[in-house]
Amino acid sequence: MAEKRDYYEVLGVSRSANETEIKKAYRTLAKKYHPDVNKEPGSDVKFKEIQEAYEVLSDPSKKASYDQFGHAGMEGAGGFGGFGGSGGFGGFEDLNDIFGSFFGGGQSRSRQSGPRKGQDRFMQMKINFMDAVFGKEESISLDVEEQCDVCFGSGAHSKDDVKTCTTCKGSGQTVTQQRTPFGVFQSASVCPDCGGSGKKIVNKCSKCNGKGYNRKRVTVDVKIPAGIQSGQQLRVSGKGERGASGGPNGDLFIEILVLKHKFFERDGRHIHITIPISAIDATLGTTVDVPTVYGDVELTIPAGTQHGTQFRLKGKGVKDLRTQEPGDQYVEVKIEVDTKLSREQKDLYEKLRKAGSKDSVFEKFKKSFK
Repeated sequence: MAEKRDYYEVLGVSRSANETEIKKAYRTLAKKYHPDVNKEPGSDVKFKEIQEAYEVLSDPSKKASYDQFGHAGMEGAGGFGGFGGSGGFGGFEDLNDIFGSFFGGGQSRSRQSGPRKGQDRFMQMKINFMDAVFGKEESISLDVEEQCDVCFGSGAHSKDDVKTCTTCKGSGQTVTQQRTPFGVFQSASVCPDCGGSGKKIVNKCSKCNGKGYNRKRVTVDVKIPAGIQSGQQLRVSGKGERGASGGPNGDLFIEILVLKHKFFERDGRHIHITIPISAIDATLGTTVDVPTVYGDVELTIPAGTQHGTQFRLKGKGVKDLRTQEPGDQYVEVKIEVDTKLSREQKDLYEKLRKAGSKDSVFEKFKKSFK
């Protein structure tokens, strides 16, 4: 079996990383490698590795054990497997309990059996440029495992059909003791009859057959706010992975990817566009109707405008997502020279050249070097 990678290395964080940094790293990687998003071979294995690392490093007790004993401290601590080979210690909650039992018959840690929220899910959604500017509603279809509306997650036909497990007496664990030369050796393992829940179902719910949840295809309406940008996320509550022991579902996080526009470019709240004008219009000045996301706006190009000159159309940008204050649109002028001229047009240009000053623009440039 391949050697497990260091959990800190898996999440890409330092060993001194705090809870917030660990959670942030997990969300980034989970979003990248989630099988619903990443279809590359091996992404599912990578995703499981990331989940395993986060489950340990996000739990203070497991993290402390891992920091002290490494992967050895995790065997039997959360379903990640037991020590292999003869003489192993499979079935212990963590090595802290093992060493405690050597020196005085320590106490095992109780298995978490209360309601737990499910994992979050991640997906990406592509929208066009204008939808990001003005917002829209989008409907998406999802397969979701939701709590059974008949038994409310208990899996039982009625509340009287849920009984305390007689094997573990509701603790969710079975404890065994063994005398050794070092003293009493005590170990705890998940109850084989109730799976650690501490309860047994006498009569199962007819709708979910005792699972406590039903898988269904649902349509979710997602409101995309005006002004959203690529990389920002929307949260849909309760549409993530199902919870455990009657706990609520996790949430669905949707990362927005805004497609490029043919002419407009966005920079935060501002929009940029480049418009072509002829050399004559740049020289003599003109008026043009400039496209904006709100429709055409009249813009006066003054005489003598140079190539690359920018004009500002105030309030014609994108509204801020929080303040709703609109940005501006910046119009850059690109002077284009005609490549095909009629005989009449050539004659007019020749007359203009002859009527011009003795020194051409280039001659003035050359003189500046003397």
